[in-house]
Amino acid sequence: MRCMETIEGVVVVTTETVPGYRIVEVKGLARGGVVKATHIGRDILAALRNIKGGEVKEYTQMMAEAREEALRRMALSAKELGANAVVNMRFATSNVSSNMAEVYAYGTAVVIEKEE
Repeated sequence: MRCMETIEGVVVVTTETVPGYRIVEVKGLARGGVVKATHIGRDILAALRNIKGGEVKEYTQMMAEAREEALRRMALSAKELGANAVVNMRFATSNVSSNMAEVYAYGTAVVIEKEE
């Protein structure tokens, strides 16, 4: 992730502040999550890769897609709160079952204004 990214019209940063902007209002917690399940085709390829070792690209791609969707949902959550930015954005992941993973994006929804 770049230092500052705009997702669904919402500025998203992992820092406490947005360079060149000031926080004028805190709206609350913005959050977005997604649970992704593997499918038999990916599982077969992963099992074969497990034999010889190395990156399991099918799962890497699946998790990248899950992170992007969680970010998008978090940005939409921030917009619903009336925010135009999310600061202190973080990811959390967990296994829901042996073939499902949750990716959760969260941060503080804020209103920012350009500094003069």
